[in-house]
Amino acid sequence: MRNAKVTRSTAETDIHVVIDLDGTGQYECDTGVGFFDHMLDQLSRHSLIDITVTCKGDTFIDDHHSVEDVGIALGQALTKALGDKRGIRRYGDCHLAMDDSLVRAALDLSGRPFLVWNVDFPTEKIGSFDTELVREFFQAFSTHGGITLHVDKLHGLNSHHIAEAAFKAVARALRTAVESDPRKADAIPSTKGTL
Repeated sequence: MRNAKVTRSTAETDIHVVIDLDGTGQYECDTGVGFFDHMLDQLSRHSLIDITVTCKGDTFIDDHHSVEDVGIALGQALTKALGDKRGIRRYGDCHLAMDDSLVRAALDLSGRPFLVWNVDFPTEKIGSFDTELVREFFQAFSTHGGITLHVDKLHGLNSHHIAEAAFKAVARALRTAVESDPRKADAIPSTKGTL
């Protein structure tokens, strides 16, 4: 069973995350940040990872702590659900087109976190959501998920489309990486013998 539960409680946020890597993309995300919930729904739907997230955060200050801490908790849940990573494909990539936007994501579930982020937004806000928080989420997610993650915007005019294409591209890459490799179902996908 490749699933996990993580609870993260701080003075700034109270978060509960449940994931199932072998799900069907079912989601129930309630972070108190509407646009972010929409992005998490996309992450679940397009990765086929079932994701439940509840977050009570200090959004009266801003959305930063909620978005970053959910990224931390989701990364921790991914690490826990993957276990020793035996039998996974490990790598994934995707070019995702959404209207005017084209985003490329490539990742390695290596256990060595690193984020390369080449995504800029034409606006500072999407509604009331700060566009800089998209990077903050992926920084936290990659760090605590042990993911080497590269995300590049190749085209894009609309900030909403760019953000959504980034989440969907990462989701599709993640879907491939966590899948079982039928040719090496009992092997750790590394010459080191561990990830």
